[in-house]
Amino acid sequence: MVLTIGLFISWIVYGIVPVGSLFTIYVFAALYLISVQGMGLLISTFASTQQQAILLSFFLLMIFILLGGLFTSIDSMPVWAQILTKFNPVSYFIEVMRMVVLKGSTLFDIRHHLFKILVFGPVLNSLARWNFRKRTWCSFL
Repeated sequence: MVLTIGLFISWIVYGIVPVGSLFTIYVFAALYLISVQGMGLLISTFASTQQQAILLSFFLLMIFILLGGLFTSIDSMPVWAQILTKFNPVSYFIEVMRMVVLKGSTLFDIRHHLFKILVFGPVLNSLARWNFRKRTWCSFL
């Protein structure tokens, strides 16, 4: 819904129309949301309170956005930051949005990004499930 509103506002206010397919954008966004949801669930399993989870999420979100390539080119970052960017789902979303909106890329063109996001989702959700199970099992002892 928010993505649709953002695309609508970019069309109405700025006249930006995606060159690529909206279907490609929505498919990647759905897979991206699954991986980000896993990250949120993982954070919530580590936090003791809701406030801790919110602050930790906000802190990580700021780092992910700053290291995502939105404001600074990834190529101009130090080597350690470029390595960290490989483990940042936000960087893949930013790159795919640029590819689809500006270049008209298709699902075939973003297949490497799709594969990486398809790996993030199950890994993060599995880690969250494992950590939740570990914590709930230990609490019964």
